[in-house]
Amino acid sequence: MKNIAIAVLALLMTAQAQDIKKKQYVTQLPTARVSVAGASTVPVHLKFSIDPEMHINSNHPKTENLIATKLVLDLPTDISVMKVVYPEGKDFAFAFDPSEKLNVYSGEFPITLQVRPAHGASAGTFKVHGDLQYQACNDRACFPPKKLPVEFEVTVLKTKSRRGR
Repeated sequence: MKNIAIAVLALLMTAQAQDIKKKQYVTQLPTARVSVAGASTVPVHLKFSIDPEMHINSNHPKTENLIATKLVLDLPTDISVMKVVYPEGKDFAFAFDPSEKLNVYSGEFPITLQVRPAHGASAGTFKVHGDLQYQACNDRACFPPKKLPVEFEVTVLKTKSRRGR
């Protein structure tokens, strides 16, 4: 009977550990589809929401051993990202070390991209995929780094021909 209880406890602990591995502390909010033509550059406003009671390190944490939030994209060949703008984090001191302020995001936060079609891009709608890499913490502990799948669409419009001038 004792061996069965130990086996059941081990299974429960394994299941709980797997749930923690799967748990996302950040979600991507809906992103408006953007359209762009020619060599124009347009902003894509990605918005994310962090679970209550949680925070994530900003893109520029104050300490080297903290994992920065970072957006990594797998771009279609027809789309280029010219610039990525992360928000400034907020400095907070936590109970585990009140003498050190950490630079974090909490609640909702945006990441803005400047995108444009590559030279010679085909007209059409392109899905952009990637990951938001982050490390979530609460006021007592930090959790293993996570990757949140990110997706948005960019429509490349046909450009008008300049013939006949």
